[in-house]
Amino acid sequence: MKTAARELGIPVSESVADAVGSGAEVGVVVAFGQLVRPAVLAELAMVNVHFSLLPRWRGAAPVERAILAGDPTTGVSIMALEAGLDTGPVYGAASTEIGRDETAAALTERLGAMGTQLLVELLSDGAASLPVPVPQEGAATYAQKVTPEDVRLDWSLGAEPCHRRVRVGRAWTTFRGERLVVRDARVVGGSGEPGVLEGAVVATANGGLELVEVQASGRSAQSVEEWARGARPLPGERLG
Repeated sequence: MKTAARELGIPVSESVADAVGSGAEVGVVVAFGQLVRPAVLAELAMVNVHFSLLPRWRGAAPVERAILAGDPTTGVSIMALEAGLDTGPVYGAASTEIGRDETAAALTERLGAMGTQLLVELLSDGAASLPVPVPQEGAATYAQKVTPEDVRLDWSLGAEPCHRRVRVGRAWTTFRGERLVVRDARVVGGSGEPGVLEGAVVATANGGLELVEVQASGRSAQSVEEWARGARPLPGERLG
């Protein structure tokens, strides 16, 4: 954004307060991660491009939380910015299905494109073209930041919940006491004691999770076959 703005001769600042008095008609906030101060909002109308169908998943990690919860759909909302956390009325929204194997990174990219298109349509004639925003309705849920514990692979949960954690990114387990990041995996059939590794498949409480790409502590990412050649897991050895 900064590079593109400078190439176009648009001034760049890292202080939100500098937007006041800049001559801007409207401010656009995307994944800012902070609350904009009321004093700024009083001087400049702002809209927020948020990657969920509000009021579901207000907060910092809406894409990741939608995947972890197993939501079948999500979307993007363009809302009026208020002092509260993602509480403003909505100008427009677009929904989309979440792919069964879609990662958080891929979904974020898709939602970014959807949000851009919707934003351009809503602001086709500047701030004056914005419709009357509609207050959010329904029970709100909050998307807290994802912690390492949120993406720890608990084999007692079943293959689907574990796969969702892999799709979010940086999912991990342990092997012989060392952390092992699972970068890619797929749900397969299977049974056995949760956590037991047979070939590339880890047994879970419901089905198996076939490891595709992993990253051992202090190593680069590699295929599970390459990792196994070096790690030499024993028959029936357990992860986690």
